Amino acid sequence: MVSDTYCEDLEKMLRSHASEEVAGPMTAYMRDLFPFLGIRTPERAAVTKQFMKEHGVPSGAELERVARELWALPEREFHYTAMILLEKRKKDLTIDQIGFIEHLITTHSWWDTVDLIASHLVGAMFTRYPELAPTYTEKWIASDNLWLRRTAILFQLGYKGRTDAELLFSLIRRTAHEDEFFIRKAIGWALREYAKTDAAAVQQFVADTALSPLSVREALKHVGAKA
Repeated sequence: MVSDTYCEDLEKMLRSHASEEVAGPMTAYMRDLFPFLGIRTPERAAVTKQFMKEHGVPSGAELERVARELWALPEREFHYTAMILLEKRKKDLTIDQIGFIEHLITTHSWWDTVDLIASHLVGAMFTRYPELAPTYTEKWIASDNLWLRRTAILFQLGYKGRTDAELLFSLIRRTAHEDEFFIRKAIGWALREYAKTDAAAVQQFVADTALSPLSVREALKHVGAKA
């Protein structure tokens, strides 16, 4: 059990390392979508690691509470820190926390958080609770929220030989017509990763499916086009 002031102590620690000089370029890089404290990744990782060593890592309901509190703060470093804590305990996430994960995907959404949530947290949850995958991939791929659609496409990034290729190809077919850059890029990325396991299947799928040039280029980056 962690202290009741865990989140407040963590926030105070991170704010003590803030730098306005560094924050400006970081905010600009993210298109001014989020304010930043101005803590570069190596420093943030080091101070967060030290904090966890001294204060522990919350679990269960405490983990969700801390992560939600961090996610509610404006500066982006707090969102990154929440994901570090969740990553540490991803094997302990329960089936009932899928709604919480949806909240993270759809709040303060951008590729820098969504992609990690998709490949690390959702990927782990759907591995542990495979019964969730059909229901939620269907829900997400049909959603108006592009980040949920992107998550459905990307959650199998680390699955390799465990990839459900039929599901992956089906989800891609349903989004291949989209003009949205983040969907086209996700399609190419997911196919490129799966090509490391079954290049022939990806080549055949690309040959048989009307995909954007961006998706095709990304998908075949390391395998070439099918003859």
